Amino acid sequence: MLAGLPEVAVIGAAIADIPLAPVGPEVFAAHSTPLARIAMTPGGDALNEALALARLGSRPALVSVVGADAAGNFVLRALADAGVDASCVRRVPGLDTGINVVLVGADGERRFITSRSGSLRRLSLADILPALGSPALADIKIACLASLFVSPLLTLDDTAALFDALKARGLTLCADTTRPKNSEKLREAGEALSRLDYFFPNRDEAALLTGESDPDRAADALLGAGVGHVAIKLGGAGCLLKSHSERHLVPAFPGANCVDTTGAGDTFAAGFIAALVEGRSFLDCGRFANAAASLCVEYVGASGGWTRDEAEERFEGVGSRE
Repeated sequence: MLAGLPEVAVIGAAIADIPLAPVGPEVFAAHSTPLARIAMTPGGDALNEALALARLGSRPALVSVVGADAAGNFVLRALADAGVDASCVRRVPGLDTGINVVLVGADGERRFITSRSGSLRRLSLADILPALGSPALADIKIACLASLFVSPLLTLDDTAALFDALKARGLTLCADTTRPKNSEKLREAGEALSRLDYFFPNRDEAALLTGESDPDRAADALLGAGVGHVAIKLGGAGCLLKSHSERHLVPAFPGANCVDTTGAGDTFAAGFIAALVEGRSFLDCGRFANAAASLCVEYVGASGGWTRDEAEERFEGVGSRE
């Protein structure tokens, strides 16, 4: 365990990934396809984020649910090895811990094969609210819901109630997201989003929520809905940072060798939050987030062997375009 009580609570999915790389359509025509390596790796938005935060020197706690099975044991071992507080991870007998098969193309882009009944989509408000009273979370300053729309048991009304409970404690509130599963727009999600201090959608997710394909207009729509600060991930183009008083277009770290984009968005969020914990500016949080994400994509799986020192070195190579 990293020294001291956790300072960041990460809420969301914790599963196991089986990344297969590189694979293309030809594998379905072959009887057998040998790959250089097939291994189980940590996965799930919240687990990825918590592990990256620990790698960056922050003290995270994970709030999640897993099964009482071998994959659940694997998740808990990954947390223990990284020094992440797992006291708020609930084990549910009879529940399958989520396992994703990740098909990674030669360009580093990936497709997921998931289980409808696994723990990936089983997190609910009933799992989360009791954890907020845990002594492990007594000193947290920042809370992050690692992905909106992942669990159908966590409705938008539930999400707003969760955010209210977190804001009542005076916490800085962040959220990442995935694509809306039921075509939700700002008119449905706006009430929950209005509680957020920082929001980390990618370009496509922001466009689907707002109906605006231009990142600047999408950011303006999110700010208009009440979000305090928006960081729109632009992939290889970096990120757009926007608040009511600031706008920064931050390029990606140049020259990163993209092998697998799995977990890059989660690592971006972790880098941003780690910088936020340290009191860095909005711009420098985005620069550090880009630096961390550039390291993630150079490894197969979401939790590669990069270091905090490497992230700091790449931070110096990430500028900004106003």
